[in-house]
Amino acid sequence: MTHAAVYTHGHHESVLRSHRWRTAANSAAYLLGELRSGLDVLDVGCGPGTITADLAALVAPGRVTAVDTAEDVLDKARATVAERGLENVDLAVADVHALDFPDASFDIVHAHQVLQHVGDPVRALREMRRVCRPGGIVAARDSDYGAFVWYPERPALDGWLDLYHRVARANGGEPDAGRRLVSWARQAGFTDVTATASAWCFSTPEERAWWSGLWADRTTASTYAGLAVDGGHATRAGLEAIGAAWREWGAQEDASFVVPHGEILCRVP
Repeated sequence: MTHAAVYTHGHHESVLRSHRWRTAANSAAYLLGELRSGLDVLDVGCGPGTITADLAALVAPGRVTAVDTAEDVLDKARATVAERGLENVDLAVADVHALDFPDASFDIVHAHQVLQHVGDPVRALREMRRVCRPGGIVAARDSDYGAFVWYPERPALDGWLDLYHRVARANGGEPDAGRRLVSWARQAGFTDVTATASAWCFSTPEERAWWSGLWADRTTASTYAGLAVDGGHATRAGLEAIGAAWREWGAQEDASFVVPHGEILCRVP
């Protein structure tokens, strides 16, 4: 039985444009001090594999097993791994609620921007704990949409955020996951939890153009757009207006956007 929510973003080019930008340095810095050569890592929700590849380079000759729910995005990950010349990565389709691995299989179990999209994050964390070896670490990092801040303020972007919350929750996810990670971890049975927070900030002209452009495209052309319209949350015209507001915001010379994240390192006794 699967408890997976509908993945709100899908794998449109605008989504992968964002995912390919992610590295261990900009998206898993809180975990890097725990990594060393020889560890075996499970990377849950690997997407196109850019973080996966960084983790594999850091733990070699230890192995990284990278999983995602979609075979097509695993093809992207295979290409990333091949381009980096890495030979210590295995890839497979998997559901984090019911991982097809024996107990205590990995030293590190990592998930970036995953728990906000699953149907049962507590069950997911229990599964991540089950496959983690004693003395190992379960690590998760998720953004918190309700804490996003930007300037200049734009009513249309307020509308975008409200719409995103409604669409994501209708699909079974929790977009304000960052603030809930500690609670979910404790419900999953962890007692040794270290919580931190960090943020992405997009403020240079290049960063603003990239961030606003991918969200404009995501709002009008991705799986998310279809879910918003088909679910009765928005009209196509309304989405086009939000997309235009994103591009207008991104052209402002004094604009900046901050994406806060919650992070947890859960030690397995």
